[in-house]
Amino acid sequence: MAETTLPLQSIAELSGLLRTGAISPVELLEQTLARIERLNPALNAYITVTAELAREQARLAESEIRAGRYRGPLHGVPYAAKDLCFTRGIRTTAGSKILRDFTPSYDGTVVVRLRRAGAVLVGKAGLHENAYGITSDNPHFGSIHNPWDLERIPGGSSGGSGAALASGLCSFSLGTDTGGSIRIPAAFCSVTGLKPTFGRVSRYGVFPLGHTLDHVGPFALTAEECGWTYAAIAGFDPHEDASIDRPVELPSAAETDLRGVRVGVPEAFYFDDLDPEVEAACRAALATFESLGAVVEPIQLPDIEELNAVARVILLAEATAVHQRNLDARPEDFGEDQIALLDQGRFITAVDYLNAQRRRRELCQAFARAFERVDWMAAPAVAVLPAKIGQKTLEIRGMRHDVRLATTRNARALNLTGLPLLTLPCGFSADGLPIGLQLIGDAYDERRILAAGMAFQEATDFHRRRPPTL
Repeated sequence: MAETTLPLQSIAELSGLLRTGAISPVELLEQTLARIERLNPALNAYITVTAELAREQARLAESEIRAGRYRGPLHGVPYAAKDLCFTRGIRTTAGSKILRDFTPSYDGTVVVRLRRAGAVLVGKAGLHENAYGITSDNPHFGSIHNPWDLERIPGGSSGGSGAALASGLCSFSLGTDTGGSIRIPAAFCSVTGLKPTFGRVSRYGVFPLGHTLDHVGPFALTAEECGWTYAAIAGFDPHEDASIDRPVELPSAAETDLRGVRVGVPEAFYFDDLDPEVEAACRAALATFESLGAVVEPIQLPDIEELNAVARVILLAEATAVHQRNLDARPEDFGEDQIALLDQGRFITAVDYLNAQRRRRELCQAFARAFERVDWMAAPAVAVLPAKIGQKTLEIRGMRHDVRLATTRNARALNLTGLPLLTLPCGFSADGLPIGLQLIGDAYDERRILAAGMAFQEATDFHRRRPPTL
């Protein structure tokens, strides 16, 4: 089969072909592996390519589909798992030197559930070291490159998951999000990313960073496909202490009708210090929602600067708790940025941490009150365009800003709330760099933001565009 036959590699396109036998899972996998072999040297999106396991899973999927045992839209479809997700017998590095050769004895829950859905694991996607950073410039496994501009970062920490999907090296992928690590790569790579409500998706068998902030979620080309993947991995897990036992629902076709839907726009903070092209694209996206019948109105939120500060205190403490033993014993095996952040975590006292958690609850209650007025909210996912690899500062409206802080400013606080978030491609800069919009849902209301994303993508084509150099 010629590689140009399936240029988009979307689940929606492939699942129909796979179910009818127009293409077999084995043929699709070999096409994907050939594309990985050709493009991954330039992108560095994968740490480990699981070719033999994938061939075994593809052959099984092919025999099941031919026998009439079709499992659903993910059956036979190749995916990438962020290299935090445990995979039995396959190394799981967390992007770190310390875990370079760690081979788990069991699969994480999300990997188990995708295997049950018939999906084919094609590889372990690269990431920022220990998932603690936003550039995916990894000192141990090399920099991951943005397929829209190979000199730029793909975002992080799930940079490999975003880059692999955007460049057709898989058809969906898994990421984690502790302070924006799904939403930032989704925005920078022009794919769709979903951070579900805290507790919706099990983190059992996923290497941690912040125990009260970590989320696992999918990347796909569309909101609808994110929903299919989310439905496959979500649900109660008795192995996970934060797991929530609530029904998992996807939107009906009727729910994509946005007439009369109330959309809150928290313009204070979220629209401050934006790159002008990001602001223009996001305001145009809001106008698209209005054209679809939604009622877009400004809304007041709690002090986001304070939320960011609280989130930073909590993550500094939790991340250092995870890594303290290795930090004491093997400091030379951490990257410079990891040492700087983890050393800061040593100075967070128990009083600081407990006060931050107390304030967190108060601020989250204020978010809950805001949802009494609106159905969901919308804001720029990232305030800036992707920086160049190695770039430390960037300019916004004549002012210099730290790349890390500017990139996370619109994302970090929302992890504190545990609310579901969907990032959509919503435009491009004059230089062809992607821009993303994030939709903020009420707790456990993934269905409504997925419906909104589907409606937006029916009216726009940003999600259909692919990197021109690939």
